[in-house]
Amino acid sequence: MFPETIETDRLRLEARGPENVDLDTCYRICSSDPGIEAVTEYVTWDPHETKQETLEFLERGRERFEDGEAASYVIRPRGGEDGAGEIAGFGGFEVDWERRTAVLGTWLRKRFWGRGYSGERAAALVEVAFDDLDLDVVAVSHHPDNEQSRRAIEKYVDRFGGRREGRLRNQLTFADGSVHDEVRYTISQDEWRAATA
Repeated sequence: MFPETIETDRLRLEARGPENVDLDTCYRICSSDPGIEAVTEYVTWDPHETKQETLEFLERGRERFEDGEAASYVIRPRGGEDGAGEIAGFGGFEVDWERRTAVLGTWLRKRFWGRGYSGERAAALVEVAFDDLDLDVVAVSHHPDNEQSRRAIEKYVDRFGGRREGRLRNQLTFADGSVHDEVRYTISQDEWRAATA
């Protein structure tokens, strides 16, 4: 149902799973990569403590992909980019089929921040959600204090004709059990088609 690989001008996205990602490399990145504390500051997971945790992360990605619940990908820069072929991060979307909505999510290693990869990845995934899956809405959110995500999200949401829906209270539960607000944005299929015509 979901494409196994997606290529953009600068990125290659491959379905998240043990067959596409080296476990040792992924564990090192998810546990102790330089900047991992900054990466995980505003997301719902903590740095991985065991290789088993990383394996379960990869296996869960593959299972949800095959079950049609979520399209999750490892993100790698393509040839010509600094770090070509390396794991830059992970991203994708969950699908709420009843609401005909895809909910985007991503995280990138700190060394890959500031390159516009988030927006490039989002553009490709929004196209899959609307063109391939014929969904009605793409949603995305961020922690209210995450300024970097806010800037990246606002840039591509605006480009695709979407809007900020507002602040939803007590929507995010972090690994430590703490509960946080989120700021949500949406793009409708009609808005996207008008903006990309």
